[in-house]
Amino acid sequence: MTEQIPVRDVTPPSKAEASADLYAAREKIYTRAFSGVFRNLRRVGGAVLFVLFFGTVWLNWNGRQAVWWDLPDRKFHIFGATFWPQDFMLLSWLLIICAFGLFFITVFAGRVWCGYTCPQSVFTWVFMWAEKVTEGDRNQRMKLDKAPMSGNKFIRKLGKHGIWLAVSFATGVTFVGYFTPIRELVPDLLTLQVGGWALFWVAFFTLATYGNAGYLREQVCIYMCPYARFQSVMFDKDTLIVSYDPRRGEKRGPRKKDADYKAMGLGDCIDCTMCVQVCPTGIDIRDGLQIECIGCAACIDACDAIMDKMNYPRGLISYTTEHNLSGQKTHLLRPRLIGYAIALVAMMGLFAYAVYDRPLVKLDVLKDRVLYRENEQGNIENVYTLKVMNKAQREQTFVIEATGLDGLVYEGRSEIRAEGGELVTIPVELSIAAEKLPSSTNEIVFHIRSADDDSITDDADSRFIGPSIR
Repeated sequence: MTEQIPVRDVTPPSKAEASADLYAAREKIYTRAFSGVFRNLRRVGGAVLFVLFFGTVWLNWNGRQAVWWDLPDRKFHIFGATFWPQDFMLLSWLLIICAFGLFFITVFAGRVWCGYTCPQSVFTWVFMWAEKVTEGDRNQRMKLDKAPMSGNKFIRKLGKHGIWLAVSFATGVTFVGYFTPIRELVPDLLTLQVGGWALFWVAFFTLATYGNAGYLREQVCIYMCPYARFQSVMFDKDTLIVSYDPRRGEKRGPRKKDADYKAMGLGDCIDCTMCVQVCPTGIDIRDGLQIECIGCAACIDACDAIMDKMNYPRGLISYTTEHNLSGQKTHLLRPRLIGYAIALVAMMGLFAYAVYDRPLVKLDVLKDRVLYRENEQGNIENVYTLKVMNKAQREQTFVIEATGLDGLVYEGRSEIRAEGGELVTIPVELSIAAEKLPSSTNEIVFHIRSADDDSITDDADSRFIGPSIR
């Protein structure tokens, strides 16, 4: 008798079924208020981020805004340093470092960035707090939404949206304040004298904050954020994740506080669903690891509170690893984590050195479109335009020279003064006797150095064009 191969139905769902799943209407999530260690940690972290975001924009440094992205003048002021478009590579490196930092923390502790420091999560928690203080806790909000419109409901809704708009407007103004000096922007807004572009971006970021944190919420985390999709690739069985322990919790079921639930064949989970009611993305952590979980640990705080009331040990839901859940040893140090750490430390070191060692003067050379001409002395002459950018915060005197050809004569300003952050443009002529030209195209180098500090230098290559030599 031959062994039969099991048959499994692999017929794809109909278009109607697929459409129903893909475009299912969103069910509003009503989160319950709770307290706990991780909630307090998240509140402290959020408060620090709010102080940094809303406070840094008001700091001054040497008579100007300390952090100011001056787009019209193409200057980026960060406290005592000024960066120019030529320093854009540093920004690229900074973004790469941030990416590797995110990879490292994800491999080690999962989505803690999402749960504690992501702006979407931080503002969502603030908006949920506004709901609680105006409309009440979870059950009260559910009843209020089902009730017909009344004076009480209108006032509560108005209060909630008022707080939402106030926070959103403050966010929009602050964000634009990093590009338009905040001490000018706020009075202009109050006197209705603000420019059109500034008003547009304030309105844009106000509406973006209001919509994302007020309405979209978990939809941003689940569907719009790409991190929810690729973070699972970086997980391994030693990554810290928020997990429910089924070996301890099952079988679920309600019971009295002092009941002998072991004799009843029950686990520690009393099936109160508190972990679901506090979840900002509306998932049931007891179903296992899901891409919708942002690692905020709200379910840990809620479950620990229930365990305390039942006199059960905490940790039914906890930060743990898959290896730990299966009774195996968790490996803290592993090749991928070590690799990310080494790469991250190396890049941070190189970035710090690049910022420290970046030249405080930039020399750009533009050659005139006329290839060459003959001057009054009968020498071959080329014309150039030099652009000298003083990246320092103080005035400096610069000395300029050109090398590369024997007998090369520099005609023009060889010494200039530039204010801190100033861009100076000067014309320069170089000439040489025709018989001293080794070829029709010759490499030359312009050198610039600070007369006040010999360590501040820069070079720029160019060409000296002459007649064809036969």
